[in-house]
Amino acid sequence: MSVKVLSPSVSAISRAAHRIKVLQTHVTLKQMSSAASSANDVIIERIGDKGVITLNRPKALNSLNLAMVRKIYPEIKKWNDESLVKFVIIKGAGEKAFCAGGDIREVADAKSKSDKSVQQNFFREEYILNNAIGTFKVPWIALIDGITMGGGVGLSVHGRYRIATERTLFAMPETAIGLFPDVGGGYFLPRLAGKLGIYLALTGFRLKGRDVFWAGVATHFVDSSKLSDLESELLALKNAAPKDVDKILNTFHSQCVTDKDKPFILAQYVEKINRLFGGATVEEIFENLKHDNSNWAKEQLETLKKMSPTSMKVTLHQLQEGAKLNLQQVLQMEYRLSQRTMLGNDFFEGVRAVIIDKDQKPAWSPAKVEDVTDETLNFYFSPLPPDQDLVLSG
Repeated sequence: MSVKVLSPSVSAISRAAHRIKVLQTHVTLKQMSSAASSANDVIIERIGDKGVITLNRPKALNSLNLAMVRKIYPEIKKWNDESLVKFVIIKGAGEKAFCAGGDIREVADAKSKSDKSVQQNFFREEYILNNAIGTFKVPWIALIDGITMGGGVGLSVHGRYRIATERTLFAMPETAIGLFPDVGGGYFLPRLAGKLGIYLALTGFRLKGRDVFWAGVATHFVDSSKLSDLESELLALKNAAPKDVDKILNTFHSQCVTDKDKPFILAQYVEKINRLFGGATVEEIFENLKHDNSNWAKEQLETLKKMSPTSMKVTLHQLQEGAKLNLQQVLQMEYRLSQRTMLGNDFFEGVRAVIIDKDQKPAWSPAKVEDVTDETLNFYFSPLPPDQDLVLSG
C-alpha cells in the first residue's frame, strides 16, 4: 500500500455464454488475487482535504482481497472520525475494471485447510468496511468505470455517489456459484424500482453503460474520457461543500450525451419483472414464469434452473427481509448467511465448476428448489453464537 499526503496542486445461447463469461470474470480472479498482497495493491492519498483511493491491481481487474480491506478500513475510519477530508474518490487502476469482485477462491481454499479464520475474517472485515462506507459523513464518490461486481459493488453502492461510464458492467452473479448477493446486497437491491433487484439477484443479469444509471445503481453517467477532468475539478475545489460536489457531478452528467436517448434495456420487460418476480417464494416465481409462457419468461426460467436452489431461496428471503432492515442489520444478517454458506455444499461446488474444473456443471445439493426445506432456510438466517455474530453501529 502507498499512503501519501500531497499538496492540493495539480440470443438465449448468446446470453447464456455472456453470463458464463461474466461469472468467470467475477470468480476467475482467484488465480491472481490469491497471490501475496503487493505493497501497492491499493494507493491511498490525501490531497489537501480530499481523499483518493485507487485499487491498483489492474491485471487482476482490481479484485479485492483481505489485505486490501485491512489497508483501506483504518485509513477511512481515521478520515471520518477526525474529519480530515471533505470527500473521498475511489477508483480502479486501468481501463477494464473498477473492482471485479472479492477473493472467493481464497475463501473456498480455506475449507481444505480446515482454516475457518479465513472464512470468518474475510466476510467480517469486508462487511465492516461496507458499513464504514455507508455511514461515511462526507461524500463518497465511486468512479465505477469498467467491471463492477461483488466486492466492487460493496465498495461503491453504499456511498453517496456512483459514477458510471459507457464501460461500466454491473452484475451480482452469486447464485450461479452457490453464494448470495452479499456486501449489503440485501439492502440496496430491494430498494431498486419494483422487483428489479430481485430479478438481478436471482438471474445475475448484467447491466452495461447507461443502463446502470437507468436501473438506479449509479447516480450519474459520464463518458470515461471525461473522468480525468471530473476528478481534477473535484480536487481543485477549495473548502469543498457537498453542494459544490453535487454541482460538478450534475454538470458532467448533464453534458454527457452518450446513449442518452437509448431506452433502458429492461424497459419492455418491467411489467413482467414486477409481476412474475413478485412471487413470495422461488417456487411461485418458477410457476409464474411457466404460466406466462412468453419467450422471455422461458429464457428466465432456463437461467434460474442453472442456479443453486439453496442460493436462490436464501437470496429471495434475504432481499425480502432486507427491505425492512437498515444497512447494519442487513450486514449482520449477511454475515450469518456467509457463515452458514461455508457449512454447506453449493458454494464449494460452484467454485469447483466455474473456477477449478470449469465444466460449468455444478452438482447442487439439493438439486431442486422444492427440496430446500424451510428448516434449512431458517438455519441460514438464525443468529450465530453471541461471540461470533457481527455487531455494527450506524
